[in-house]
Amino acid sequence: QVQVVESGGGLVQAGGSLRLSCAASGSVFSWYTMGWYRQVPGNQRELVAAVTSGGITNYADSVKGRFTISRDNAKNTVCLQMNSLKPEDTAVYYCNVKGDHILTRKNDYWGQGTQVTVSS
Repeated sequence: QVQVVESGGGLVQAGGSLRLSCAASGSVFSWYTMGWYRQVPGNQRELVAAVTSGGITNYADSVKGRFTISRDNAKNTVCLQMNSLKPEDTAVYYCNVKGDHILTRKNDYWGQGTQVTVSS
């Protein structure tokens, strides 16, 4: 059974930093994109950053230059380093693990979410 578990959320002042971590277990994730999404109540969940199985990264325009995503394939983990945080970054952040190979593309797993709150 696949499990996706996030950690590292919390409360931080504007301009500060947080590091989110996500660990996936229960399968081999070599052929998966690992990424982070966020959601504010009343809004759709939006992509923050993702890294494919081939190491290609993608960032939302709003976080480019401030956030960095990285993955460790040996440990099945993905991290999101968030710097220069702004109040508008406040949201629940979700880790997503999604197949990006013909053999895994139907698989799509989510963590339970972790709250990030940035005070002004």
